[in-house]
Order: sequence, then C-alpha cells, then structure tokens
Amino acid sequence: MSEQNNNHKSPEHNVAHDNVEHNDSILEETMQEFDPKNNSAEKVTIDNEIDIDTFKARIAELEGEVKQARETTARANAEAYNAQKRMEQEADKSKKFALQKFAKELLEVVDNLERAIENADASDPVTEGVQLTHKALLSVLNKNGIEVIDPQGEKFNADVHEAVGIDADADADVVGTVLQKGYSLNGRLLRPAMVRVGQ
Repeated sequence: MSEQNNNHKSPEHNVAHDNVEHNDSILEETMQEFDPKNNSAEKVTIDNEIDIDTFKARIAELEGEVKQARETTARANAEAYNAQKRMEQEADKSKKFALQKFAKELLEVVDNLERAIENADASDPVTEGVQLTHKALLSVLNKNGIEVIDPQGEKFNADVHEAVGIDADADADVVGTVLQKGYSLNGRLLRPAMVRVGQ
C-alpha cells in the first residue's frame, strides 16, 4: 500500500516540477539570447551599438534637474519660514502696541488725578481716596506694559524728554523741573516728559 503511494506521485507535484525546469530553461535561453558574446553577424538579437555618451548626457541632465528642484524647494522652505517669522513678529508687535491709543487717553486721567492731589487739602478725607485711585490706576497701567518716565535730576535725553524751558537752578543739561511726566509702552515712547533743563 505504501509502495503504491510512493510510486504514484500526484499530478500536481509533476506539474510544479515541470514548471521549475521550464522556468530555468527560459531564464538560461534569455540570458544566452541577450549575451553580446553569443551575437554573430548571421543572428543579431540586440543592437550592441549603444551610444554611452548619450546616456551619460541624459543622466547629467536629469541630475541637474534634480539639483535645481532641490534648490527651489530649499528656497521655498526658507521663504515660507521667513514669512512665518515676520507674521509672528507683526502679530506680537500688534499685540504689544494695540493699547497705545487707549493708553494715551488714560494718561490724561492720570494727569488730572495728579493735579487734584497737588492742589488738595491733605486733611481732606477725599484726598486719600483720590490718591488710592491714582495708585490703582498706575498699577493697572504698569501691568499692561506702561512705565512712568520721571526724569527729575537726570541728564537731559532728547529721545524721551521734551524741553519747554530753562531751569536756572539746575546744572547744565540736567532736568531741573518736570512739568509733565512721560510714559512708555513696552519700551516704546508713548509720551515724552515735558521738562525744564539747566543751562
């Protein structure tokens, strides 16, 4: 029984074996067919007169195109990066100085409170309320990047000070009297300080 099974292999096995042998023979035939050594004057299967220079020129051309494409992509990426950075800087600047107009109007309120405090009676209970209001307002302004410029006794600086007169008691080029305090918003001059300067 077992001998019969060994002697009679399935048809599928024979077909697979035949395919392997057939494939091997086709491969060998193809390799021989396209091997330039086997070409003769009587039977030429492929044209061996290939212009290598043409292929080299084409390869060089394609390499040049790839290089150019890479450079174009790199430039585009750099431009996109720069544009993004510019937009971020503009957005940051807009955020920082969006309050500029509003802050300038608030400075008038601060000035009025300071005038009221200077001219108020220290014994008047209302004076203390005005002082507390003034202090609270300055605190809010400070939290939003607004700084006071009070240059009393400092060297005159035309970038942040506006001279409106001469102070005979002050040293030369030194701020003697501050008529109106100046303010800056996130480092940018919001209003110069109005001063009298020594001569």
